[in-house]
Formats: sequence, C-alpha cells, structure tokens
Amino acid sequence: MSTEKNQPMIDEQFLAKELETVKKMAAEELNNATYKKLAFNCIDLTTLNSTDTRDRAKMFADNVNNLYNEYGEFGNVAAICVYPTMVKTVEETLQLPEVNIAAVAGGFPSSMTFKSIKVEEAKLAVEAGADEIDIVISIGEFLDGNYEFVHEEIAEIKKGIGEAHLKVILESGLLKTPENIWKASLISMNAGADFIKTSTGKESPAATLEAAVVMAHAIKYHYENTGEKIGFKPAGGITTPEEALQYIAAVKHVLGDDWLNPNMFRIGASRLANNLLTDLVGTEVKYF
Repeated sequence: MSTEKNQPMIDEQFLAKELETVKKMAAEELNNATYKKLAFNCIDLTTLNSTDTRDRAKMFADNVNNLYNEYGEFGNVAAICVYPTMVKTVEETLQLPEVNIAAVAGGFPSSMTFKSIKVEEAKLAVEAGADEIDIVISIGEFLDGNYEFVHEEIAEIKKGIGEAHLKVILESGLLKTPENIWKASLISMNAGADFIKTSTGKESPAATLEAAVVMAHAIKYHYENTGEKIGFKPAGGITTPEEALQYIAAVKHVLGDDWLNPNMFRIGASRLANNLLTDLVGTEVKYF
C-alpha cells in the first residue's frame, strides 16, 4: 500500500485494533433506540430479484407511502432500490419526495458489458425517475491493473447521469485485500462517485466490517486531501440491528457524526427494515 503523506497504513494489526474499537462502540455506546432509528432512516429498501414484478415494485412503494400511518414515530427509509425496469412503477406510486428512488445499472451485478451500454442504461434509469444510480466497478479490469479504464468508465457514467447521485460498488469480497479495497475506493471517489458501496449482495462474502473500516478511512483520506465529502453504503447480508449498529459505529469512529445521516450514509437491505422495527416496537413486525 502506498505511503503517501497522511495516508494511514491499513495493515492487519491496524484493522484488528479498529475492529475491536468499533465492535465495542456498537455494543456499549450505540445499542439504543436512537441509533436503531437512525439505521432504519438510512436504509435503501431493496428488491433485486429475477422474479420482481411491477406489482411487487408497487407494493414496495405503497408500503413506504403508508409507513407513517403504521409506524410514524420512526420516520421512514431513505430510498427504494430496484432494477431499472421497475423505476417507472415506483416513481408513479411513491408519494413521498423525501424518499429517493435508486436503480442499479451499468450491467449490474457483474458489470461485464460495454461501457456505452452501461452509460445508456444509467441514463435511461434516470429518465424513468431514478434519483440515484448504483453501479459496480469493472472488477476484472481492476484486478488486471487497468485502473485508468476503471476511472474513466465511472467518470463517463457520472457525466451521463447529470445531477443524479452515483453510488459505486466495489464488490469488496472479490477484491479480497485491504490494499485493493483502498485503491478501488480512491479511484471511485476521484472519478466522481457520490457514495462508495461495499457489495451487490450477489457475491460472497458481501459486506464485511473489515471492508467498511478500510473504505471509511479512504473516505476520510479523500476528504482531508480534497475537502470533498463522499458517502458510504454497506450492503449485502446486513440483516440484524446488531450488524447495522456495527456499520454505524465504523462510520462514527472513523468519520464522525457529520456522516451519520441519510445524505452521507446508507444501508442496503431488505430484511433489516422489519428486524429494526421489531426491535424498536418490541413485538414481531412483518411490515415489508
């Protein structure tokens, strides 16, 4: 890993110490209703199944519309995340401007298609009503060391979607090493990512706390050197309140409270929403 000025050394010893601190913070300091509600408010409520239908997309949006009537004291989720073909249905159904519409695009989840198609798919999703686009880096190109290709592709997609926010997925489980995760984070942010995101949820391992700590430190490094705040989104396999609190703790510990809001922090999840409501209410909730 590079040893540029002010760049932390993310080695195994450093990671082990950070993980211990983060887990302790999550269990002792953040294990309360305030942070569980924050986790709920930062959820990108996600359905990305091959069996998704317009009826399912409409049901997702209707549930979000009606949430205030059922559990209004907890606020709402941050966004609904769907495939591009479902965006229009969500846009036509969703009645809450404070809840964003996110779409996966750019050849999700493999990113194994032509750049021109990635750009066009992202643009079409925005035209259909998406406020945010989630893409995956070209993992094979990155692993081959073609970093300029990865950078230029992200930058072109970002340019193509205009004012829409771009979340760039590293698929950290396939990058494997802290060095790769660090480098992919910096490339993505320098290319115009508004958020960096751990995983698609389609590969194993998906989100890990280790990757989250590395990515949070990369965001901190980028901010200290550019003044630009980039958001962070863990996603994939996060199902319990305890897990959600650990990711919040990672952000709080490394980046501080300025990142603890839906503008800077998201959790990609589906089952987590019900589990957080269950914990907050005290009885089993199967709302979503």
